[in-house]
Amino acid sequence: MSSILDKRLIFVTGKGGVGKSTVSAALGVLAAREGKRTMVCEVAQQERISRLFHGQGVGYHETEIGPNLFAFSIDPQRALEEYLQMQIRIKPLYELLFRNRIFTYFASAAPGLRELVTIGKVWELAQLDRRVKRGSKYDLVIVDAPATGHGLGLLRTPKTFSDIARVGPIKRQAETIYGFITDARRTGVCAVAWPEEMPVNETLELQAKLDKELGMKLDRIFMNGIYPKLFTEAEAETVRGSYEQEISKNGHDGIDVVRRAALRAALSEHRRAKSHREQFRRLQQGTGRDVVELPFLFEPRIDMSAVETLADSMGSQ
Repeated sequence: MSSILDKRLIFVTGKGGVGKSTVSAALGVLAAREGKRTMVCEVAQQERISRLFHGQGVGYHETEIGPNLFAFSIDPQRALEEYLQMQIRIKPLYELLFRNRIFTYFASAAPGLRELVTIGKVWELAQLDRRVKRGSKYDLVIVDAPATGHGLGLLRTPKTFSDIARVGPIKRQAETIYGFITDARRTGVCAVAWPEEMPVNETLELQAKLDKELGMKLDRIFMNGIYPKLFTEAEAETVRGSYEQEISKNGHDGIDVVRRAALRAALSEHRRAKSHREQFRRLQQGTGRDVVELPFLFEPRIDMSAVETLADSMGSQ
């Protein structure tokens, strides 16, 4: 895991609902443990990670949420205002522009502009020479990126604007950002999957499109939520035999009901764990890569303790 944490910028993406935010937070904890000053950044004002640590949204502020660990939530409108303020530099002119209703409508409707200022802010956070006054420096920035399709689109945005703007500052800045995020020495992309068919398929598609469209590779693949293997096949057969015996008894007292329920639950857990292992192997074979295995957390809610558990599992692998 140390090689991925040695980069300056990491994007974490995957199918919606697979635990991207939790994995991003765990990566942040792991990096902070290694003494790296780490920023975990969210896009589109999601505020999921900040609440795991902080209990409330941190907003558009670089907020310390733990030792060596910081959180930031990107508001595209604030990012656009910040960018234009740095470009215009003359406060009255800047204020006049943002009070102009036509410009406001244009900024809201311009395709891809929100994505461009978002990834521009991500890039700015990852620089050792920050453009924002009094901006702190970070060893590593981890981005809880949008779900797979939108995440890929976000990475593609600088290239799109660079192609459209043939000359001028936007082209130069888009090319600079694109060069940074496609530099494997400085930027990495991690995928998070869930041990089910659709998330695995989406991860395989992501790997192919990332290579074809951006010339980038997946640096790490995490399969999140894997059930523990509690029984061997022989033990499962023994449990199955016991369950069939219980059914044949037709007992209706409390002990019989509880015993049957326990045996049925054990068989269900075994089937699910077996299915998870099959999807894990399919993902490994399909990507040709080692996959980091993360356990299913039997917790009523995901909190800081759960994130620490995932970080422990990452560190051990």
